[in-house]
Amino acid sequence: MNITNFDEYKILDMADGEKVESWNGKILRRPDPQIIWKEKSNPEIWKKVDATYHRSSTGGGAWKKNKKIPDSWQVHYKDLTFNIKLMGFKHTGLFPEQASNWDYMIDKIKKSERKIKVLNLFAYTGGATVACAYAGADVVHVDSSRGMVDWAKENIKSSNLEDKFVRFIVDDCIKFVQREIRRGNKYDAIIMDPPSFGRGANKEVWRVEDNLYELVELCKEVLSNDPLFFLINSYTTGISSTVLKNILELTINKKYKGIVANGEIGLPMENSNIILPCGIYGRWEKNE
Repeated sequence: MNITNFDEYKILDMADGEKVESWNGKILRRPDPQIIWKEKSNPEIWKKVDATYHRSSTGGGAWKKNKKIPDSWQVHYKDLTFNIKLMGFKHTGLFPEQASNWDYMIDKIKKSERKIKVLNLFAYTGGATVACAYAGADVVHVDSSRGMVDWAKENIKSSNLEDKFVRFIVDDCIKFVQREIRRGNKYDAIIMDPPSFGRGANKEVWRVEDNLYELVELCKEVLSNDPLFFLINSYTTGISSTVLKNILELTINKKYKGIVANGEIGLPMENSNIILPCGIYGRWEKNE
């Protein structure tokens, strides 16, 4: 498992389907289906929460906040800065466990000693976009939500990366890649974080079980002659990281012989040996 240590993000306790976290000093309480154990390790911290996400019996839910919580605030990971906001369906606009992947991307891009062009699909608020731009890559950031793309622009600005080349696109990812194939555009690295289910900019339906293999096959056609890496992240319940590895073996590695890896990503709890599993990855990389 790839485990992230994030100075300004900490899991303070986890029990009975919920976690208590510090986001640069703001204490949040959120549900997490992986937390099926009952015992609290730090009972006192549950009394100090600044905002709690409550699920609704009819679906969805809402945040209950105290006066200390602003509409937005920032967290920093090394030299990167991200804007945090309390969103519907328990989210904050950042998945801190992805920092292990940001470190990987930054290292690979910097060591390449050439200009790398990155395509980031389902790019959300741009954690990977910020990391790759920071490392010196040119990035094309694609997401079907204009609000998420605008948020990614804020993160680029907050990280003082406005001088870097980042192209922001609001579009359906499959349709965008199909157009890039027709245009003859190529990328040295591709990142994707596909949802289990979603709708594109023009109401196109995405189902990961039906569409992921198709998309990776398409992406094979926009990779350059000397690609650096191809990374798939997933939070879809029921899909193993081995499935992502198999897809990469059958598509990318068939055309470009390299190294295929897979596994879990997770976050440690403070003062504990407990790790919260947060998702899976499959990764192809150039064989050095």
